[in-house]
Amino acid sequence: MQRPVIRPRRLRQSAAMRNQVRELRVDPAELVLPLFVREGLSAPQEISSLPGIQQHTIDSMRAEIAEAAELGIGGVMLFGVPEKRDAYGTGATDPEGILNVAIAAAAAEAGDALTVQADLCLDEFTDHGHCGVLDGKGAVDNDATLSRYAEMAVVQAEMGAQIIGMSGMMDGQIAVAREALDRTGHEDAVLLAYSAKYASAFYGPFREAVDSQLQGDRRTYQMDPANRREGLREALLDIDEGADIVMVKPAMSYLDVLADVSAESIVPVWAYQVSGEYATIVAAAQHGWIERDRAVEESIVSIRRAGADAVLTYFALEYAKALRAR
Repeated sequence: MQRPVIRPRRLRQSAAMRNQVRELRVDPAELVLPLFVREGLSAPQEISSLPGIQQHTIDSMRAEIAEAAELGIGGVMLFGVPEKRDAYGTGATDPEGILNVAIAAAAAEAGDALTVQADLCLDEFTDHGHCGVLDGKGAVDNDATLSRYAEMAVVQAEMGAQIIGMSGMMDGQIAVAREALDRTGHEDAVLLAYSAKYASAFYGPFREAVDSQLQGDRRTYQMDPANRREGLREALLDIDEGADIVMVKPAMSYLDVLADVSAESIVPVWAYQVSGEYATIVAAAQHGWIERDRAVEESIVSIRRAGADAVLTYFALEYAKALRAR
C-alpha cells in the first residue's frame, strides 16, 4: 500500500499545534449583548423561555453593562418593554418612555467602554404587535411607518444611542433615518441595518421577552426563509441608502446568506444569534444531549467563520468569560 505524502493530520496532532494554525479567533469586542429593560419592575425578572436571561430594571441593566465592559464586550443592544401600548407606538418617541430612559442611563454607565445600541422598531410599543403603523385594512403601512422611524431615530440619538438598530424591515427605512439624523445634527449616529431579517420561527422566546402583542405574522415585511439572493439584494440596497453596518438575522439558519453579504459588502457585516438559537442550545444542554460550552463556542465561531464581523448573542457574557479563562 502506498503511504500518503500529504498528511493534513500533521497540523492536528496536539493542542499546541491546533492552536498555532487556527484560522479564526473570536475576541470579546466582536460580541454584542442584547438587554431587555422592562418598565415597572422592582427587580430583574427571569424569562422562562430564555433560561439565564432576564428583563432588567434600569439599575440591573447598569450592572450588566458594567460587567460587559469589564469583560471587553463590544456593545449592548437595548430593547424596551413598556407598561402601556397604543396603535402608533407613541411610547417609542416619548423621552420618558422606558427605552429612551434606558438609553440615557446606559450611555452614562458605559462611557467610552462599549457602544450603546438601541433597537428601532415599533413592535414593542404597539398594541397590535406589528413593527409599523397599520392602515385602514389592518396592513402595515410602509410609508406612514417611515415617519415614525425618523422620529424614533432622532430621539434615540438625542438620548445617547451611538448605534441605531433599524430592525423593522420597511422599504426605505435607512434613507429616511439617515436624512432625519443628518438634518437634526446627529451626523455621527451609526445606522445598523437589519438588512436580511427573515420571518423565522426562531424568534419565539423573544416574543415573551418583550411581551409581544402580535396577532398573525410579519411575512409581508420580513423575508421568506427560502430566499437567498434577496438577502444580498436587501443588504446592498441598505448600503446604497447610507447604512454604516448591515445585519443578517437569524444567524445559524442563514449562514449562506451571511457569507453572500460578507463577500459583497463594503461596510461591516454583523449577525444576530437570536433567542430561539440560544434556547435550543440551552435546552439540549440541560437534557445532557450536547456539551454546552463546546456548542456555544462552535455556534459563535461558525457565525464568525461565515463572515460576520460581530455577533449579537445572548451568550455574550458567558462566552467572554470562557475566552478570558483560557
